[in-house]
This record gives sequence, C-alpha cells and structure tokens, in this order.
Amino acid sequence: MKKRIIRLSLALVVGQASHAFAQGASDALQYSRLQFGGPARTQGIGGANVALGADFGNLTSNPAGLGLFQKSEAHITPGIGLGQSDARIDGNSAAAVNETKNSFHLGSIGMVFATRRPDDDQSSNWRGGAFALGFTRLADFNTASRYQGSVGNDQSYLASLRGTAGLDYFLDIRRQGGSGNYNTVDYGLDGLAYGAYLTDVNRVRVPGGTINDSITAITSTTRRGPIGQSEYVTSKGSISQFDLGYGASYRDRLYLGFGIGIVSSNHTITKDLTETETDPTTHLSSFTLHEDSKTTGTGINARIGAIVRATDALRVGASIQTPTYMRLSNSYNASFTTTFTAQGNDVVSVSLPTGPIGTSSVDALPNDYDYAITTPFRANGGVAYTLGKHGFVTGDVEYVGYGQARLHSSPNTANGDNYSFSSQNADIQNQYKNTVNLRFGAEGRFDVFRVRLGYARYGDPYKADTNNERVQNFYTAGAGLRQGNFFLDAAVVYTTFDRNYTPYSLGGQEPLIKVNNTRYTTAVTAGVTF
Repeated sequence: MKKRIIRLSLALVVGQASHAFAQGASDALQYSRLQFGGPARTQGIGGANVALGADFGNLTSNPAGLGLFQKSEAHITPGIGLGQSDARIDGNSAAAVNETKNSFHLGSIGMVFATRRPDDDQSSNWRGGAFALGFTRLADFNTASRYQGSVGNDQSYLASLRGTAGLDYFLDIRRQGGSGNYNTVDYGLDGLAYGAYLTDVNRVRVPGGTINDSITAITSTTRRGPIGQSEYVTSKGSISQFDLGYGASYRDRLYLGFGIGIVSSNHTITKDLTETETDPTTHLSSFTLHEDSKTTGTGINARIGAIVRATDALRVGASIQTPTYMRLSNSYNASFTTTFTAQGNDVVSVSLPTGPIGTSSVDALPNDYDYAITTPFRANGGVAYTLGKHGFVTGDVEYVGYGQARLHSSPNTANGDNYSFSSQNADIQNQYKNTVNLRFGAEGRFDVFRVRLGYARYGDPYKADTNNERVQNFYTAGAGLRQGNFFLDAAVVYTTFDRNYTPYSLGGQEPLIKVNNTRYTTAVTAGVTF
C-alpha cells in the first residue's frame, strides 16, 4: 500500500511552515538551510573561517584550513539554546503571544592529528598536514510558538473540509467511520474528521431530485458567531554531521584539503490546533486537532577546498561541497478531541454508530513513510587578513541554490513507494531561488586572552519575498584563553528570523500566522594541544 501522506491539514506555505508534515517544498528547504557550527572559536567569529585556517570548523567549511595546523588538538563543545517567539494572526486584534523553547546540546567534539617536517628538512615541498575527525551540529530545530485570536466561520479549519468529491471518496470515508480505522493515506484527515462528527458526506441530488452517484458533498457541522482559534506548535531536533578530513601544506603557500561528511538528522514536530465557540444554538463547543510527526535520516556529502597565502598576512580561500543525499523515515500520527453539548438546534451527523454528545477522541492509524532528498550544491569563498600577533579579520561569502533541492522516492524500503514527486519538485523550483550568505568575523589577541566578534546574514530563499522577510541574522561574540597546552573558549550567538505560514488552505481566505523568533545559543569549548 502506498504510505505517503498525500494530504494532511493542507498547509499552504508562505514562509517556513511550522507543521508542513507532508513531503514537499518546505521539507526540502528544512534540510537545505543550514547554520554555521563548530567550536566556540568558530561561532564567536560568525563562522567566517573559509580562508582563516587552523580552525576545527574548517572540517565542515574548507578542509584546506587543516593544513595550517602546527599542533594536534582535541576539544569538546557543549551548548545551551534559549529561544522565544511572538506569534499572532495577521490583521487580528488579539495581541501576539510569547512562547519559549530551551535546549541543551553538544555543538562540537573532535580531534586533529597534525604532522610537520622540521624547518631544516627540505626533502619535500609538502611541509605538513593534518587529519581531523569529529562531530558538528549544523542546524537547530528547537522552536515553539503559540497564537490565539478569532476567525470568521468561513475562515475556520472546518471550512477547509467542505467541498465535493467522487463516489470512491464517499464509500471510503463511510467505511472508515464504520470500522473505526482512520487512515491518512488517501484522504488525509477527512476520515478522522468524519469519525469525530465534524463533517458528514452526502450524495448530491441533481435537478429533478435524482441522486448523482458520482458526486458527493462534504459538509461540516454548524458553526455560528466568531470562532476562537489557537495553535501551539513545538519543534525539536537538529542536523549533525560526522566528518573525516585531511588538509596539506605545499611550501606554506598553498593549502589543499578534502573531507567526507556523514549526516544525521532528527526532527520531531507537534501541533495542537484548537477552535471554540459559545453560540447556544449549536452543539459543537470545541475541538482540538493534535498532530505529531517524527523524521529521522542519514546522508552523505563531500567537499574539497584550497587556501592561498597571497602574502604573509593575506589569505584567500575557496571550497565546494557536493549535494547531500539523505534517506529519511517519517512517522505521522493525528487525533481529534471534540466536545459537543446537549443544547443546540443544529443537525448533527447521526450516520455513525454512536452519538457525539460529550467529550470524545478519535485517533488515526500511524502512517510511516520512507523517502529521500538531495540538498543543493554549496560553494564558499573567503578572505582573511592577519594583524601580526594582534589578531585577524575575516569574511566569507557562500552560494546556495535552494531551487536545486529534490525529493526522491525510496521504493526498496519497507515503507517506501515509487511516487515521482514531480509536482513537489516543480514547487521547489518555483518557490526557491539562489541565495548568498555572508559571514564576517574578527579576533583580537591580548597576551593569553582572545576577544571575538562576528556577524552573519543568511539570505532569503523565497522568490516571492521581495522584502527579505525570511533573512536570518546572526550576531556573535566570544572570548578565549590560551595557557600552555590548554585552551578555553566561550561564544554567544544571537539569532533573529521570522516565519509566515497558514495552518490550512482555504483558497486565500485562510488566516496568515506571523511568527517573530529570537534565539541565544551559548557554547563553551575546552581543549588541549599536543
């Protein structure tokens, strides 16, 4: 049986949707839009290390930088994320609601093994090199948002369930209601809504009073007056990468490197959409749609890079990374909880075995699906200028073609199929554009102490957004201590990013939700050289 989630809550993505559970364009963007990571030194300079070298963060940005290591080292970097959001229904009089989401994580752990020929050994122009291996956290999915307000009856979630369909739909929905086995395979949440007494399905009568068996009408239970709507969305997880890389020095002027990355991803997202009403002439008092989706996956990529020491102080670097190929497994669950009161004069569906009065819940069958994704090619360029023993300044530019991402079927796995994803891949091309990310950083050295500042601007990937509303801004600062063979670094990254999304589709009448996010990420790196 085909197990792809064809239609859930019909999320229409305007920005990065908070709960686009079906595999689609927003899914591709989620796994393509990475952040800079690594030890606290890398984070403190805004991730701008493509031309810098001798930084463990080069393992994921430009492995040629490994060739500048003079000593071996080992380090570990734990971190804490403190996030908050303000969400509201656009144009609604209700105030924005603040929500928080905090997390603890391992930002980086790794080792570098460096070798170097003595200065008096001139037997080869290859002066040294370093092999590095380690773990780096490259994306943070930990967010939460909540909004509440009011919508009209024709803007409510139930309005999205009304419409017409064919006889097969009619029979399947009735079959699900009779058996209690509600699946999201072919008709999304329609069967579950029917089982929760939120909708009914009736065959359509044509002029003259006869029934047209090929057409059915989907109707929702009666709603009157302003509808209270609220939604709580929470997301957790990350994308991490385990890397192996090597960089070599040629005459201490040219540095070349390559690396292989093994990607690991986990993402869990939960949504509770609630609607309420108080009109005494209707039976329905409230309902809550609960959805949760968990996606895990692994992938692989590779990168090569070079750094040229143009002068003793000036370095120029570049690197390219192949697309990442990932296999993903998704598990989806949904339920409706409804409360019907005895009062009211509207007609409630009685086509199911039991009546709806009171509070009850119905659950969908679990839906598991396997698929694959190819994320875009990435290219980096950078310049670093050292200020003798006083520090350095550095800057990077990164190209990412988000429209190049592609979804693929996984027919040889237990929960996969041969679905083509042609329409979803066309959506990716139509919605996303080529984007440039900028990173800048500086370090000042004062005896054994280090002070760092950085800024990064990750471009808006959406073609339709002319105001750059989905730009991500990162403001960073850090400090460090070097004492003998021991080093200790700390960094803080302040991130701002906005999301616009619609919780369901109503042909342009659905509410638009605007979410403003901020997040502080702190990291501390402890390490030794040897």
